[in-house]
Amino acid sequence: MDKKMDFTIEADVDLKPMNTFGINATSKHLIRFCAEDELSDILRYAAVYQGKVMLIGGGSNLLFTKNWDGLIIKVETKGIELLDEDDDFVYIRAQAGELWDDLVDYCVKRGYGGIENLSLIPGTVGSSPVQNIGAYGVELKDVFYLLEAVSLKTGEFREFNNSECQFGYRYSIFKGEYKGTYIILSVVLKLSKHPKLNISYGAISDEINRMKWPLNIDSVRNAVINIRRSKLPDPAEIGNAGSFFKNPVISETQFNLLKLKFPDIKYFTGENGYKLAAGWLIDNCGWKGYREGDSGVHKNQALVLVNYGNATGNQIKSLATRISDSVLSKFGIQLEPEVNIL
Repeated sequence: MDKKMDFTIEADVDLKPMNTFGINATSKHLIRFCAEDELSDILRYAAVYQGKVMLIGGGSNLLFTKNWDGLIIKVETKGIELLDEDDDFVYIRAQAGELWDDLVDYCVKRGYGGIENLSLIPGTVGSSPVQNIGAYGVELKDVFYLLEAVSLKTGEFREFNNSECQFGYRYSIFKGEYKGTYIILSVVLKLSKHPKLNISYGAISDEINRMKWPLNIDSVRNAVINIRRSKLPDPAEIGNAGSFFKNPVISETQFNLLKLKFPDIKYFTGENGYKLAAGWLIDNCGWKGYREGDSGVHKNQALVLVNYGNATGNQIKSLATRISDSVLSKFGIQLEPEVNIL
């Protein structure tokens, strides 16, 4: 390339601080995308790079089982702004490198409702539509308006609206047809000035009552934070990527057969069938609190696999395989990982 580039190419980069599992791995090359004026040069470089190219945000959904023999583009752009508003809604645009929970905090403090149930989910804004993040009865698609992205292959800028993202359960077109082909630059959310609270899922209402808080989006956010902190380990203390497996969705026929055999099975009904609680399935196979060396299953939430210090990615992967096999053997249910295993 004959033009001086406006970014730095790092070599043999330690990835341990860039993945919440805390796995020791390196990347052959890494570029930090921090500002819009770097983008054209980064795209030009990626287009001629001789090797694999991967995009990462907060590294909260990755399990490295080996070093990355290629280029990582780490998105670190910042900025949140009020894009537009009317009598009922606000349109908030956040840059892809913003931490997701910082965006939730920003919106709740201003009375913008719709994402308070998604509090304390790790990762960045740019990663949120990729797997249609969700928790406590709310998914990103419920408030998503559009995203702005650029093609790694062609450099073409494009907006994707809600339907074009093809959102599903922990799925979008960016995990399917367009996986690894677009850099998501920003996300626009449509949030309510007159929030309708969703407190029927989990223990949100119980926690609000316990704390004697008034019923508003701030109390919903704080209740979700309390619940998550009581169940889920802090990645800064114990390496993890949150829920390792998806909750399996099965047909009514399959569910009725399971319900006869396991009357206390934990489940949720939805438009696509019956969603089983993967944590309940794993717990009932005896895995909660299991530890082998530095890899294990969290004592408070069987859905969370953990690295107690020096576990390798392959050790975590091997444990996940054994857990999945035991669930299949006992319940006839094949668990799918939510985490991207590399």
